[in-house]
Amino acid sequence: MENTFPRTIDSNYCKPIPFLRWAGGKSWLLKHLATLLPNFDFNSYHEPFLGGGATFFHLNPTNKSFLSDLNFDLIHTYLTIQENVERVIVELKKFKNTKSFYYEIRNKNFKNDYKKAACFIYLNQTSFNGIYRVNLDGNYNVPYGFRTKNFIQPTNLRLASLALQNAKIQHHDFDIIRANIKKGDFVFLDPPYTVTHNNNGFIKYNQKIFSLDDQYRLSNLIDFICAKGCYYVLTNAAHSEIEKIFEKGHNKFHLQRKSLIAANNEKRGQYAEVIFTNIRISKN
Repeated sequence: MENTFPRTIDSNYCKPIPFLRWAGGKSWLLKHLATLLPNFDFNSYHEPFLGGGATFFHLNPTNKSFLSDLNFDLIHTYLTIQENVERVIVELKKFKNTKSFYYEIRNKNFKNDYKKAACFIYLNQTSFNGIYRVNLDGNYNVPYGFRTKNFIQPTNLRLASLALQNAKIQHHDFDIIRANIKKGDFVFLDPPYTVTHNNNGFIKYNQKIFSLDDQYRLSNLIDFICAKGCYYVLTNAAHSEIEKIFEKGHNKFHLQRKSLIAANNEKRGQYAEVIFTNIRISKN
C-alpha cells in the first residue's frame, strides 16, 4: 500500500542526542517520527542495528529496551557509557583535538574499558565524517577530520547514560530479537544498505557487511515480528529489489534525504529512502 508520507511535527522534549556520528544514521528521520508513530504506545523497544542510536534516544523509551549491533567496539562503548559515564568523561578530557594527537591516539590499543570507550568517542568525533573503517588487521584507519566542534559533551553523555539504564545491550546478529520480542513490542530496523540508492548497483563493501541473503533473512524476521503481534518500522534504500523483498501489503513511504558521506557538500546528493511499517497511520 503506497502512501504520501504525513506532515512532520517538531518535538521540543529534552532528550539525549546521539553522542556518535554514524554512517547511515537516522537523525534525518526524527522529524517524521511524531507523525509516523502518532499516540503510539508499545511495550519493550528493540533495535538490532543500533549504530548511532538516533531513534532510540529520540523515543527515549521508558520500558525495557533491547539494543544490539555487530560492531563490537560500538557495543563496548555503549555498555561502558551505561555502566559508568563519569569515568569515560574523565578520560575524554585528557584528549586534544589536534592532528598529531589524533594519530597518536589512533595508533594506540587501550585495554582499560573507560580509556577504550573514550578513544572510540574521540576518534568518531574528530575523524573525517565520523566513518568507522578498519584495515585488514582490524585497526581503525580513518584520517583526521579537522573538526572544530567540541568532542566532549558531558551533559549529553550523562543523559545518554540515563536513557541506557533500562536497556539490555548486546553484541550480536539482528536475529537475536527472536528470543525477546513479545506481543505489543516495537522493533525499529535500520540495516546496512546492500544496494546503492536509485540504481541497480551493489555496494561491494556493504555486500560483505550485509548481503542480499541477509535482506531476505530480515524479511523473514519481519514475518516473525508480525506473527508475534508486534509493531515494526523498517528503513532501507529505495530500490526495486529491496522493495520486492519487503513488500507485505503494509504501509510504505518514500522519502528523500541528503547523503552525508562525501568529501565536499557539492557531491552530497539526494537519495531516496523507503520505509515500511505495519503501524496504522491516520490520514487526518
